[in-house]
Amino acid sequence: MPEPRPRLLSDIHALKALAHPLRQRLLTWLQRHGSATSADLAAEFGEDRGATSYHLRQLARFGFVEEDTGRSAGRRKYWRAVRQDIRLPRSAADTEVAAAAEEIGRRWMGRAEHDLAAYLADRESFGEFATAAMHSFGGTTLTAEELKRFGEEYVAFLTRWNRDPGETSGGGRHISVVFHAFPTPPEDGEAP
Repeated sequence: MPEPRPRLLSDIHALKALAHPLRQRLLTWLQRHGSATSADLAAEFGEDRGATSYHLRQLARFGFVEEDTGRSAGRRKYWRAVRQDIRLPRSAADTEVAAAAEEIGRRWMGRAEHDLAAYLADRESFGEFATAAMHSFGGTTLTAEELKRFGEEYVAFLTRWNRDPGETSGGGRHISVVFHAFPTPPEDGEAP
């Protein structure tokens, strides 16, 4: 499958569609577990089936999910996450776009922090995956242009390893990957 091109999410309507808390949960579930029907997801999240169906259609309207035609039959429609490299604008002249992008970024970071804390609190239960998992903290010296290239190379590397649920041989599971590369803030008393 070809690598997805970066999608800069600067359309306020798409940002608002993605910012909705239930839509975030639906999309995350589909990314981690694979395709499902609105009824499956309604039961999973204790939501009304009609509301879940509506939210899936809104995610589809803006290209975040699509019908899984290989599994759908008759009125039973399966939805799957669209594999893509979504980028949030780092700065936007439109304050509404900037606020929506900031909110989505906070939610993504919150989910990453929650998942990491939950894993670390019970890592022994993950068996061979806990042994294989890696945590790293390091640094280097880069120019702004090199930092940008470094990030793009990282995304390309991760994309090469990206698979939808069910595409792995037996024993595979969803793996969370969190990446940060940013200028190190000065320590107290240091000049910026």
